[in-house]
Amino acid sequence: MTEKEMIQKNIEEFSRLQGYMILADKESETYKAMKVRYIELKVILASSGINLTELDRIKE
Repeated sequence: MTEKEMIQKNIEEFSRLQGYMILADKESETYKAMKVRYIELKVILASSGINLTELDRIKE
């Protein structure tokens, strides 16, 4: 898998995960588990040089 494909995959996962997080109760264990992955993806994308300003709907 090329770097471009990995970045695209991570962006798609980040977007999909945020959609699930928006629907979930913020106090639920499910939300807390999703937030861990959300933070991981933010770090991966930021370190890849992706500007998250437009992509990040959760902003946590």
